[in-house]
Amino acid sequence: MDIKPVTLTGRHLRLEPLSLDHVADLDYACKDSPDGRRTIWRYLLDARIYREQGMAGLVQALLDRQAAGTDLPFAMIDLKTGNAVGTTRFMEIEIDNRVVEVGTWIGLNFQREGLNLESKQLMLKHAFNTLGVVRVQFKIDHRNFASLDAIERLRAYREGVLRNHIILADGTPRSSVYYSILDSEWPAIDLHLENLMARASS
Repeated sequence: MDIKPVTLTGRHLRLEPLSLDHVADLDYACKDSPDGRRTIWRYLLDARIYREQGMAGLVQALLDRQAAGTDLPFAMIDLKTGNAVGTTRFMEIEIDNRVVEVGTWIGLNFQREGLNLESKQLMLKHAFNTLGVVRVQFKIDHRNFASLDAIERLRAYREGVLRNHIILADGTPRSSVYYSILDSEWPAIDLHLENLMARASS
């Protein structure tokens, strides 16, 4: 399993290796709403670094994890504008076990554009078809209903809840719902994703 930086291009989205050049775009796309009521960071594990060090610190932390071999981060580039609107990454990489986790955050104004779905499709295709993984997993805060619904749409298998396993940036304990897709399940899910993408484009 040779996990290295690569560019993955879809119909509306390009995933390219994350770099510090993406900081300005990501900072703009992923900031809180002006009234402070809407934020992408409430349930995210990366929020602690973002709140303490800003977007530049968060991007650098992801690049440090890439150097350590635990993560492979991508910037999500909206092909309509050429701007970075979020990130997705392989994380919790286990080379010997051929397992990866996919984690994503995307700006508030781009979450209904179909970009999240396409990013998942590109990541899953690369994981199963190119890297040869046997398992892709996802973990989501049990209160993050929008993200839970998005993973359910993929037809990933819900495995259970890891209760109070981490303290979030706001001091509250987070319980995470774990999902997985296995290599044996991928052909059917791949077809399902193609159908979802076709309906989203029509």
